[in-house]
Amino acid sequence: MSDADVGGETGTAWRERFGFDEPYDNQADAIEAAIDVGRENGYLAMEGACGTGKTMAALTAAATLCDAGVYENVLVVTPVKQQLRQFVDDLRTMNAGSDDPLRSVALVGKRDLCPYGREDVFPAEVGVHDRCEDLRETTAGLVEAGDEGSRYDGAEIDDLTAIRTDEDLDDAWWDPVTARDLAKSARPGRESIDQSTLETAGASSPYVPVQPSADAEFDADEPLFCPFEADWYGRNRGSPIDFTAGEERVVTSRDLLPAAVEAGTCPHRVQSVLLETADVIVGNYNHLFDPQSRPLLEGVVGEDTFVIVDEAHRIEERVRDLLSERVGRQTLRRARNDMSDLVARANQSESAKEELAAHLADFDVTVGDVKRARDFYDDVAAWLTGEVTQRLDEEFGSERDWPARDVELPLRDPDVAEPDDLTRWAEREGYTGDLWRRLRTVGTAVEDVLDEEERATVCEAVGSAFTNWWERDHATHFREIELEHAPKEAPSGEPWEATYTAGVVTYNCMPGEAVRDVFAALGGGVLMSATLEPIDVFREVVGLDALAGDGDESRPVAERSYDLPFPEENRASWTVAAEAFTARNRGEPTSENANATREQYRYVLRTLARSHGNVLVCMPNYREAAWAGDYLADAVDKEVLVDSSSSDEETERLKRAFFRGPGKVLVTSTRGTLTEGVDYDGDKLHCCAVVGVPLVNVASPRIRAVKRAYADAFGEANAFEYALTVPAVRRSRQAIGRVVRGRDERGVRVFVDERYTADAPRSVHDYLGAEERGEFVRMTPEFLGPKLDGFWQ
Repeated sequence: MSDADVGGETGTAWRERFGFDEPYDNQADAIEAAIDVGRENGYLAMEGACGTGKTMAALTAAATLCDAGVYENVLVVTPVKQQLRQFVDDLRTMNAGSDDPLRSVALVGKRDLCPYGREDVFPAEVGVHDRCEDLRETTAGLVEAGDEGSRYDGAEIDDLTAIRTDEDLDDAWWDPVTARDLAKSARPGRESIDQSTLETAGASSPYVPVQPSADAEFDADEPLFCPFEADWYGRNRGSPIDFTAGEERVVTSRDLLPAAVEAGTCPHRVQSVLLETADVIVGNYNHLFDPQSRPLLEGVVGEDTFVIVDEAHRIEERVRDLLSERVGRQTLRRARNDMSDLVARANQSESAKEELAAHLADFDVTVGDVKRARDFYDDVAAWLTGEVTQRLDEEFGSERDWPARDVELPLRDPDVAEPDDLTRWAEREGYTGDLWRRLRTVGTAVEDVLDEEERATVCEAVGSAFTNWWERDHATHFREIELEHAPKEAPSGEPWEATYTAGVVTYNCMPGEAVRDVFAALGGGVLMSATLEPIDVFREVVGLDALAGDGDESRPVAERSYDLPFPEENRASWTVAAEAFTARNRGEPTSENANATREQYRYVLRTLARSHGNVLVCMPNYREAAWAGDYLADAVDKEVLVDSSSSDEETERLKRAFFRGPGKVLVTSTRGTLTEGVDYDGDKLHCCAVVGVPLVNVASPRIRAVKRAYADAFGEANAFEYALTVPAVRRSRQAIGRVVRGRDERGVRVFVDERYTADAPRSVHDYLGAEERGEFVRMTPEFLGPKLDGFWQ
């Protein structure tokens, strides 16, 4: 297929993949822009308001490029479950009636797919992931082929032929006959085994509902194993399930989970098999950006992959969280205890010591290395205990004054890139770089030894975290002690243990460097969101500009920005020029505070709350949301619901209450979960007001460290803007984007704070999108009520 067929001015091939008769306004341009940059292995940064059709546009461009042989497959990542469902729906729409449907699979985690984990068969104190890994290793050992090699006989299993063929199976290290026999041993029907079967996801498995043990014929020790895993080996690591299991060849966990359970094979393995031949893979950010999750896609995703990153404005925040590391004090002690057990074993006898030394030698580790690591962890735990005790006393005084929230205790001046207190203490104690750099390897070796005892260990993870602590620079990685507020009965030890859980944190201040490396390893793609503006800032902070730099390896980067496509007469867009709602102006959020700023905002809030239908009020933080909710509960006749930092279940309950019955007021934080990724479609929302600019706590040590790192990377003049202002305004824009989600919907969008106007001190007006800068009308608070009445009447 020629370039003209693929895309560009004369390109029309994409219409064969497009899922509808005609594209929306701007949709055709978005598709062709993505195709053009994709042909050059580049990236498109695209802002498109709700209704632009970004999902279908990106998928159409990607499929067209794959049809042309430019790419082999497509990876879609989104941090929002609702958007994942949208990609699945659009893929099914594209495939409907197609002679060449896109084989697609939507990924979920092992915890959602493990039949035993889903039904709480595992011990409560053991995580599903760790337990699965242990069972996989045990099962692999049980099905390993003997000296005579594999006894593969080409047989089918229960009339379900494995998708994989018998190619190259003569060299397989596993024995499928043994594996099938092992899986069958877990079926009911014998006197010694329960007659019922494990059920999950509405499906019945062939196996007993408890963890089975291998019979003596497989292993004299009769270890626990996984029959689902054994069945997978019995199928020669194939799957009885193909893409026909999903509607229009798009397979989700709702399709593969029950089918795999009934077939008696591992659902997670089935998902992995489908991955290898999928044209489109849909997952979340972890699958692309998390080093712990990325191995799932190893060998499947690479330089021949076109990536679609949805909600791309979240990349910085989400990747920063994924790449930051925390080691809790209890985890540190667990690692110390594991190493102590190993040392104690070596001291039991000379033969035990020799056996242990031989095992450790496989990793170039000695018993002495383990002793040194144990002593280090023991001393760090003691140092951490003493440091927390001293710092709490210095900063807050008595126990009665400790804050009922998480607390950061920085280990260096956030404004200066210098070594941290823990590193300096360790060097004084003789724990030099040679030890720190060895901790990852020592942890891996110890974990390998202890895995033989089927015990959950943390040595490798803790060792890796401390090796990273030493090796990472101090400009882009900030070290601190984090105290998580978790009140409980005081254990033996320090009084603060009844209030906080302590840990040491390496906080990633510059995720853009890692993001750039991820994108450099892929073929090209689209990064899209309803709120990317200012796109030049976005390009710089996520590493796209670095990717497009000079040299032979440079990659083109294109931009597109599309306004809200719905009729302008269906929406009112106003900026209420009330005094800036800053902490200094407004004072403490108490009912007794009656300063002029609070009084002005009380007037605006009750005016908004009395408006027609459902009203969403977004305050700068949850503390201010509680203040506004308390005031409005007495000021208006409507029911007032107040959101807080709570569980997903509680948030869902709150949403259902808001949508049910007559108009209500829902008060939340602009930085909360109700302002992004929630589709208030139809008649669910009539007015959304963002109060203030939701800047994060600029006094936080982490935020100060980020600002310092951004100043080094992007210039002192840009640091506050890039690190704080732009992300805050994107939050505001996401919130007002919740109202007016369809062509026939009507609604009101309001920014309340003079800083959203063009000429105000510390104005953020320039960080709004072009459509918002042109459409939002400035007014003073007293005009708000009549304007609301006029719009709805």
